[in-house]
Amino acid sequence: MRKFIIPILCCGLMTGCTIGPNYKSPSIDVPEAYRGLIQEEVAVKQLASLGNQKWWEVFQDSKLQELINTALQQNFDVRIAADHIFEAQQQLNITNSYQLPTINAIAEPSGERYEKIRTINPYSWGSYEVGGSLSWDLDFWGKYRRMIEASKANLLATQWARQEVITTLIAQVAGAYFQLRELDMELEISKSTLNSRQESLILIKHLADHGAESMLDVRQAEQLVYTASEEIPDLERRIQQQENLISILLGNNPGSIGRGLTLIQQPHAPLVPVGLPSSLLERRPDIRQAEQQLIAFNAQIGVAEGAYFPDISLTASGGYESAALSKLFSGPSGLWDIAGTLTQPIFTAGRIRAGVKFAKAQQQEALHQYQKTIQEAFREVSDALVAYRKTQEFTTQQDLLTQSAQDAARLSDLRYKGGSASYLEVLNSQTSYFSAEIGLAQARLNELQALVDLYKALGGGWEEK
Repeated sequence: MRKFIIPILCCGLMTGCTIGPNYKSPSIDVPEAYRGLIQEEVAVKQLASLGNQKWWEVFQDSKLQELINTALQQNFDVRIAADHIFEAQQQLNITNSYQLPTINAIAEPSGERYEKIRTINPYSWGSYEVGGSLSWDLDFWGKYRRMIEASKANLLATQWARQEVITTLIAQVAGAYFQLRELDMELEISKSTLNSRQESLILIKHLADHGAESMLDVRQAEQLVYTASEEIPDLERRIQQQENLISILLGNNPGSIGRGLTLIQQPHAPLVPVGLPSSLLERRPDIRQAEQQLIAFNAQIGVAEGAYFPDISLTASGGYESAALSKLFSGPSGLWDIAGTLTQPIFTAGRIRAGVKFAKAQQQEALHQYQKTIQEAFREVSDALVAYRKTQEFTTQQDLLTQSAQDAARLSDLRYKGGSASYLEVLNSQTSYFSAEIGLAQARLNELQALVDLYKALGGGWEEK
């Protein structure tokens, strides 16, 4: 019987069976087009997606590009993600080592001395041994191969996780920079408005001193001045805090941030191509990460099922042993030993069965997480598409409102100077114009932020120069 077992064992070792299920990509319900596309956008959906563009092509402000480059080099989240990749690489190296034999060297001098006891004369005895040992757990059932498969998938998952960190970081820096430029714009509006209102207040006080105006007009003019001036210190506070936020994203201590293009000068197309929804599965780093995690948990089922099968191991040792060091490698001093062991689990109180069920439950959870990630990605793209288009429409209307409020303020001032209106009318018109200008600045920020969100939702930004 033995003569049949050995060839079968060798054949099994050469061909190698692998227990557990092989990974198959799950079927995904992918929509034909993103919800929120208008007719013009449907016409360009077949073009290269915005997500395929490099981040320096999307964000063309040279100062913003400099900030993003600094963040990619110094940000601690990116560094931590790189550390995770290195850890996963070493874990894969450890797992790979399980398939290879372990070899150890042995050098053992030993000695004993017996003192005189009754009739036995005292004597000493010693020996020297040099050799090596080999142990090898054979991967007959493919358990270690499944472990390697899981480790490789985990490594790829950490690599995609780093790409997701990069995508998020670029979006954070761009969004924070646009927010900073919007605050700069608000501060500029407030200071310009304050200067204009201070000049009007001086004129009205001069007229009141000569009896041409009442103190009510003076107080109303003062209200306009105070309304504009109270915004300035709060805006300066928010600007410095925003600079601190960007500094931390760059991996620096809080400090000032350089400026480039103004908020109005930031280039962005009215319509952007988004590509096909199916391409999102290959583009988004978080989706790729979730799939690799699913692959890893799928492989772990095979690792757990491997506990049902016997462990087969080989051990061997050999070397030289002699009572005299000078004769260690000469004469009949050689020794060797070879053994094989097969261990089959018989009773484990349901531990193996529970381990397999646990692995399958983890795989099912990873599958649901993968499917959820895809659905969330579709929602984020649709939300960003709607936001980008609607903020553009809102900005257009807000621009018209600002122009109307500006003209109303001009006409109210003319009517007041002509004696046809009270200064209360000027107060209301100036207040409406100031609010409209601030609203227009915020609308332009929301439009740029929607572009940033759309770029991130499409999986853009993780390519590096």
